[in-house]
Amino acid sequence: MNTWLAVALGGAVGALLRWQLSGWVQQRAWGAFPWGTLAVNVLGSFLLGFLFVWFLERSTASEAVRMGFTVGFLGALTTFSTFSLETMRLIEEQAWLLACANVLAQVLLGLFGVWLGVRVARLI
Repeated sequence: MNTWLAVALGGAVGALLRWQLSGWVQQRAWGAFPWGTLAVNVLGSFLLGFLFVWFLERSTASEAVRMGFTVGFLGALTTFSTFSLETMRLIEEQAWLLACANVLAQVLLGLFGVWLGVRVARLI
């Protein structure tokens, strides 16, 4: 499989999953906090940490497969632009505490997700 095709297919699947999963989480959440975006970003961070180690240390997957999962699927699953827009909307609504909580949660839980993914991959 060509790398560009793998990235395109991975991106299509990741975008659809982000749309479905973030909407599903947000419908079940409370308040104005963007829980759906946080969920997909933390999940994507965990998976990127896991796959980084898995592909580097344990897998013989082709470049197309590696790029399809990391650049395509996880690049489309996670979303920095939506996180930024949602934070700006909270600021415009003068929901300062929620805006700050969103920034802290996205960054800290994203880092934790990558760290946890790396740890889990190395334990397997």
